Amino acid sequence: MININNKGKFLGPFYCILAAVVWGLSFVAQSEGAEIGTFTFNGIRTLIGGIVLVPLVLISFIGENKKLPDGEKKKFPFKDVIIGGICCGIPLFFGGNLQQHAFFLDLGPGKVGFITALYMVLVPVAGIFMRRKLRFNIWLGVALGVVGLYLLSVPAGGFSIGKGEIIAICGAFAFAAHILVIDYFCQKVNNIALSCAQFFVAGILSIVCMFIFEEPNIGDIMGASVPILYAGIMSCGVAFTAQIFGQKYSDPTVASILLCLESVFAVIFGLIFLNDKLNSRETFGCIIMFTAIMLTQIPTEKFKLKRK
Repeated sequence: MININNKGKFLGPFYCILAAVVWGLSFVAQSEGAEIGTFTFNGIRTLIGGIVLVPLVLISFIGENKKLPDGEKKKFPFKDVIIGGICCGIPLFFGGNLQQHAFFLDLGPGKVGFITALYMVLVPVAGIFMRRKLRFNIWLGVALGVVGLYLLSVPAGGFSIGKGEIIAICGAFAFAAHILVIDYFCQKVNNIALSCAQFFVAGILSIVCMFIFEEPNIGDIMGASVPILYAGIMSCGVAFTAQIFGQKYSDPTVASILLCLESVFAVIFGLIFLNDKLNSRETFGCIIMFTAIMLTQIPTEKFKLKRK
């Protein structure tokens, strides 16, 4: 069970929202770098994310040892980090590449972001099978979140499901699995080391697939260097690490709803950088999504009926 103190109640939402902001802008970067190939883009960005975190892992481990009494020294938990990295890296590999392939199939940043946010529904549903009890306000937030997601992603005239949409939906399932696996390991393994390890696992798998299924071109890669560096350093190195810290202090369902704010931020950054436009229906969807997020932060006691 997650023990969340007063400090954690603030840190959990803060880290999750920080991750959502960075990811929202990352959708723009991913869209810009889609042409170089799915596995090429994802493999390079995740390896960069892992490399960026190596110094932080060492600093974190040294800091943990300094807190120990004189004469005691903690050994680096290679076994636990490797196991956690593999278990977290595999769903990250599938989710990241499925999402990136949706961009390659010409789905816009906003639409991919909206569909990816389906994991906010999948996580609590999976929690039922794991015998996890959910608060009433969380279910209410999820229900409103689904409505908001529908208004954001489905046009008034209907919604046609193409290959890109199906790929993005499969990616949402992978990210839901990733959230649940992170929820398990973030309580047992150094968070920064776990984040670093998962990137190397996802990156190595992607690079292998890159050489098998694609023909990487150094000129194209250099041309997409800015989106790759942002996606690697910020989206991987900063946002995924913030996700792990956020989930350490949050209920996984609350975390999933906060993290799905990336779809809202994707719209905002699309307006700024890609000149996308929001109609009244989509704006209303954003408002409902924010309402859903606020509901998940209200203590359960507020929903109890007062007895006279």
